[in-house]
Amino acid sequence: MKVKYLGETSFLELTHDRIYKVLSVEKDWYRIVDDTDEDYLYPPEEFEIVEPNDGTTPVTS
Repeated sequence: MKVKYLGETSFLELTHDRIYKVLSVEKDWYRIVDDTDEDYLYPPEEFEIVEPNDGTTPVTS
């Protein structure tokens, strides 16, 4: 699954309009490797899905 960040660019976190791969969906939040090369959870309303989950991205509740 791939998503595009819609928020403002935040130094060393996320870049506006950049596409990120979602490692997993946990309690409806996206686990993404951000610009620090670390993975964190982010709220989905800050992103637009550009490539839907094809079943390979784990989803947990």
